[in-house]
Amino acid sequence: MSARFVSVQSPFLVPFDGGFNIHKWDTSPPKKKRDDAANEAALDEAIARMQKLQARLLANDRKALLVVFQAMDAAGKDGTIKAVMTGINPAGCEVYSFKKPSDLELDHDFLWRIHHRIPERGRIGIFNRSHYEEVIVVKVHPEILGFQRLPELPSQKKVWQERYESIRDFERHLARNGTTIVKIFLHVSKDEQKKRFLERIADPEANWKFQSGDVREREHWDEYMDAYMDALNETSRPWAPWYAIPADDKRFMRRAVAEILVETMAAMDLEYPKLPPTEREAMVAAKAQLEKE
Repeated sequence: MSARFVSVQSPFLVPFDGGFNIHKWDTSPPKKKRDDAANEAALDEAIARMQKLQARLLANDRKALLVVFQAMDAAGKDGTIKAVMTGINPAGCEVYSFKKPSDLELDHDFLWRIHHRIPERGRIGIFNRSHYEEVIVVKVHPEILGFQRLPELPSQKKVWQERYESIRDFERHLARNGTTIVKIFLHVSKDEQKKRFLERIADPEANWKFQSGDVREREHWDEYMDAYMDALNETSRPWAPWYAIPADDKRFMRRAVAEILVETMAAMDLEYPKLPPTEREAMVAAKAQLEKE
């Protein structure tokens, strides 16, 4: 594997050989990892390490980190982003949420609006939903293709295969140019989603999170699972790995995500820049001058 490509060993790493089976993948954590206190302590430890690694990333200014979140509604994307990125320097981190494409965006290819939001070198970019909506939501609702102003509409099977290919090429291009990509699929069960929807309805302060359309989408649950399985199998690669995280337990889920991000950043070989001899000499001279004052 090229040193430019980073994928860390994890029980949640989606294999690169197309062998991911979403129907056999756990939505609950291993029994040994269901200790709330231990998971919260591990999360805190990971955040502390991430703060130090982010400082190196920002100072190094040669690499970037892109974190992509995808999941069914109520899986916990927003809460995970908030919990895991707590304490991160906001000057070096941006979160983007991709919703229904605008007219301007529909006048370009489906990756155009994504490329505009790729993090600069030295920064962390977080996508709360992403270009993968084009091979998940649109695949479940192919009638959307009719509104996308495509120059031609080949068979649907060809559309998805071409989009997978475009995504693989796009992500590899980013990786070659210094952007390390981590893709997180929060794998929640249908029963747990139902529970969280009911909690949102019961809590007046959480009502704003609930949309009736989310319940209608549950009717397409099996189709969504198949679309996710196809997307992850087609695009989990060494230069842009997917991690399918059990999402029925929020504390464990956040810990797992944080630990994967920390291990990824540690593998990026981030170092503080070294001063050239002339600047080091100037710094020594400045120190001597300051000490005389």
